[in-house]
Amino acid sequence: MDLALFDLDETLISEDSTGLWLRWLVWQGFAPAALLEQERLLMAQYYRGSLAMDEYMHTTLSPLAGMAITTVQSWIRRFIQRDILPRIYPAAHERLRWHQQRGDTVVIISASGEHLVSPIAQRLGAHAALAIGVDIVDDRYSGKIYGTMTYQQGKVSRLKEWLACRQPFEQIWAYSDSVNDLPMLEYADRACVINPDKKLDLLAQRRGWEVCRWVK
Repeated sequence: MDLALFDLDETLISEDSTGLWLRWLVWQGFAPAALLEQERLLMAQYYRGSLAMDEYMHTTLSPLAGMAITTVQSWIRRFIQRDILPRIYPAAHERLRWHQQRGDTVVIISASGEHLVSPIAQRLGAHAALAIGVDIVDDRYSGKIYGTMTYQQGKVSRLKEWLACRQPFEQIWAYSDSVNDLPMLEYADRACVINPDKKLDLLAQRRGWEVCRWVK
């Protein structure tokens, strides 16, 4: 049995889930419109590989601070139905199904918060999700994070923790669109890059990695 690791944002779906979520919150009147500009500036740092993930998470979790889990979970269910499911690449569905039919273990591993990634993973039939821990106090979101962040090298660190209490897999597959996931792609036995930019495309060609062009 193999392990298939899928990044979420711009790998399985055509956009960034946290950005979509913030737009949904603003549209619903649950967050100020100024938050979108803050997130845009932080994402520019992400694409340069220089993002301070703790700052990003603090900013994007700020609308949820003090909110009850049950309230936010109901929002997220509506958000996934409206804004996530229509943005899944058809080829991503096919690749997920292919791994599932082979009997592989499918894990979505993302640098987004677990409050979004875990329910999305459930809807996609994944066996597990590894994401940035979102702190909860007395059944309410605190606006803080915890644990090792699943970002850059942190993805491999969290993955190793997860693998430590499981039987070894024959092979590990990894799918990602981003050079930020280079540590995960290098860790895998079979790396697949999705719609890569020029830098990642050249790197994938040199290393013999599969390059996929997924379209909506």
